[in-house]
Amino acid sequence: MGQQNGIGRIRAAFRQAQGAGRAALMPYYTLGYPDRESSLAIVEAIAPYSDLIELGVPFSDPLADGPTIQHSTQRSLEAGTTVVGCLEMVRTLRSRGVTTPFMMMGYYNPVLAYGQDAYAADMAAAGADGFIIPDLPVEEAEELGRLARDAGLALIHFLAPTSNPQRVASVVERAQGFIYMVSLTGITDSAAGPASGLPELVAAVREQASVPVAVGFGIKTPAQAAAVGAYADGVIVGSALIRAVESAAERAAMPETAAAFVRALREGLEEPAAA
Repeated sequence: MGQQNGIGRIRAAFRQAQGAGRAALMPYYTLGYPDRESSLAIVEAIAPYSDLIELGVPFSDPLADGPTIQHSTQRSLEAGTTVVGCLEMVRTLRSRGVTTPFMMMGYYNPVLAYGQDAYAADMAAAGADGFIIPDLPVEEAEELGRLARDAGLALIHFLAPTSNPQRVASVVERAQGFIYMVSLTGITDSAAGPASGLPELVAAVREQASVPVAVGFGIKTPAQAAAVGAYADGVIVGSALIRAVESAAERAAMPETAAAFVRALREGLEEPAAA
């Protein structure tokens, strides 16, 4: 893990990808899906092709997520996954030698139930690098943002194609790690493509921000990842990875299937750099 804190490791991951002439790749995977051991094996398998990894902390009402991730989180909850279980899985992955920065993607209710100060401290101790909490608006995130910073973690804020200049300025001012730009108006797994004008919006935010801008929601293929990676600092892919895992003939084949899918995304991002 090295001596850097989580914010430093996130910064280094983006810097390394930039040095290679490509956008950083950040897959999402739900912890505990379809079971604890399978999810650990899948995260281990995709780590060599990932610059950062979003680890989903299951919640019963994932408002920003489409049916694919909703299904995976429900199955994970039914299998008994808890916040404590997610902490233990992060520790296990670190003990197995996975050094890729981990962004804990989850909703605010479990954070409050666990206790914000304990959540930040325990996630840092387990080996997490930051939080992505889609239902915590930047205007209400001051306390958790402070606790995260004190623990060396980044609290990631969102922008969308509909964000007004005031919201953009507010997020830019408070940004840690990177800014998560939603590519469309809607939920993950949407059939709609990126909003028109997204490259211009990302360029405008990058001009103001001191941190990278990563784009997620609705990116499904290596070609789409490459197209977004041409103007963004990072590319986030979630539902498509879950679907790829579900296409495996049996659970034993899930890690290999996941690795092949993420490797193809990485190769898509590398092609423009090689051209």
